[in-house]
Amino acid sequence: MTDERIRDLVEADLPWMAQVERDLFANAAWSEALIREDWRYGTCRYRAVEIDGSLAGYAVYGYDGDAFHLMNLAIVPDFRGRGLAKVLVGEFLDEAARHKAPDAWLEVAVNNEAALGLYEALGFEIVRTRRKYYQPGGIDALVMRKELRPYVPETPNA
Repeated sequence: MTDERIRDLVEADLPWMAQVERDLFANAAWSEALIREDWRYGTCRYRAVEIDGSLAGYAVYGYDGDAFHLMNLAIVPDFRGRGLAKVLVGEFLDEAARHKAPDAWLEVAVNNEAALGLYEALGFEIVRTRRKYYQPGGIDALVMRKELRPYVPETPNA
């Protein structure tokens, strides 16, 4: 039986996160200094998923201006195929709903078919393309949005 746990990342986890960033995203990785500064002073939530006590992935999310945004998501390759990304995206959507955000936003590389399939299955829709968004490779990003509650127009006071 596998023990799966979701928790906040703590400061001692940040070097691990930076290493995963380097391993998975190479030149586009968030640096440990950036991670540490944002973790300490930013407004984002840093969440981790553990399997049997081992860190297996993370998600970073929160408000970016007036949009509730998934900033970063990664699953360690040895733990892929277990639905952990879906669990973390579910945490992100639950948090957005708790904040009463009208919708949730994310970007995904056009060539990341697994992530794109997951996001579409969870109800995200493509809004637009950001050309050459991911550097240094110049890969386009799809901006995706999921409406979290139906729009209710204001009724004028009669």
